[in-house]
Amino acid sequence: MLPVIFAFLRTYAPYVTLPVAAVVGIIGYNLEGFISDRYTPYQKSVEEKREDRLMEEYLTKDITKVDSLKERKFVPRSVFEKNVSPSLDTNETK
Repeated sequence: MLPVIFAFLRTYAPYVTLPVAAVVGIIGYNLEGFISDRYTPYQKSVEEKREDRLMEEYLTKDITKVDSLKERKFVPRSVFEKNVSPSLDTNETK
């Protein structure tokens, strides 16, 4: 009897595995929903964080302190200093 069942399963494997996979998936989905909580706390978006950081930086910056135009600190000495992230920018390069 067992070889007949295996022959049937081998022949009709696609028709047997789809319902079995669906049942296993439904059970797993419901079990996961029962075990875990689906609450995700609110976090600010990346854009909001960036806007807050830029606004804080703008408000704390001293407006009266301006670099001299004669020193040309705004001109990079090499191509590698052209687009440097503010976190990587140091006073040594200026």
